[in-house]
Amino acid sequence: MKQENIKEKNDAEIKEVIHIYGNMLYRTAYVILGNPSDVQDVLQEALIKYMEKAPAFREEAHRKAWLLKITVNLCKDCLRFNKRHAYVPLEELGHLQATSAQQGLIKEIIALPAKWKSILLLHYVEGYSISEVSLITGLSQSAVKKRLQRGRERLKQQLTESEEFYGQYE
Repeated sequence: MKQENIKEKNDAEIKEVIHIYGNMLYRTAYVILGNPSDVQDVLQEALIKYMEKAPAFREEAHRKAWLLKITVNLCKDCLRFNKRHAYVPLEELGHLQATSAQQGLIKEIIALPAKWKSILLLHYVEGYSISEVSLITGLSQSAVKKRLQRGRERLKQQLTESEEFYGQYE
């Protein structure tokens, strides 16, 4: 990446973006990727794109949506890369401050296909409406609704199967 191509951004503005949106972007990328190393790479790339493009936003909500869309797209790129190239998946969920039941739910969500878990995350965790998720992902509202439905169904199925499996050993 050539330094001269990166438009100058005020250090305070970059720090502000990291302070305001850093945790949200990290959570989004972590739920999609499930690997802290990949998450750090994606977030670094997202901030570089932000510095390169230097977009002007009419409202703060547009900046948030732009950052989310870039992060989700970079996560998809990372998943495609990992699918084509051998890698060792890290299952490091123990460092999360969550109960064992929450950790089980997080594992089940991470096990969902990317097309469902990103939609579920944006809608239920980040609180976006269906129309906002549609704008962020570039999908139609009906596609977002269908992916929410199918994601919930698959998650329910996975949780039921997990209970049946682990229930045998109690």
